[in-house]
Amino acid sequence: MPLNPAQMKQVADKVNIPLAAGERIYWRWGYRPFLENGSLSVIQPDICTCGGITEVKKICDMAHVYDKTVQIHVCGGPISTAVALHMETVIPNFVIHELHRYALLEPNTQTCKYNYLPKNGMYEVPELPGIGQELTEETMKKSPTITVK
Repeated sequence: MPLNPAQMKQVADKVNIPLAAGERIYWRWGYRPFLENGSLSVIQPDICTCGGITEVKKICDMAHVYDKTVQIHVCGGPISTAVALHMETVIPNFVIHELHRYALLEPNTQTCKYNYLPKNGMYEVPELPGIGQELTEETMKKSPTITVK
């Protein structure tokens, strides 16, 4: 059902709560029918699976035209969290940041130098260069190295 706009519209018409979906929609054209039929109140694009920063920004801008809000789907570790925090600062229709349990698992938190977590219910956006995140030396040593010639 989440990928069927007509069925989602049927549900939306029969419930009195806002519906959120979209973590399995992989590009802006997949969101279009949901935005056009008004079935979703909150879209949830995943930066890691739907085309990266540029495509997600386009998706969020399109949702803004339809007066829909955005909650970036963050089902990863510290890199996806840092990218999402930056993305959320430039989305006027941003509503809430997702803190997934994967972001709290020690094997994930140890892959990077910084662990961005909320303090008193709020996040601070990284102000370091790039996305504000770096892999640890240990992570880089464990990662495969491929040389392309």
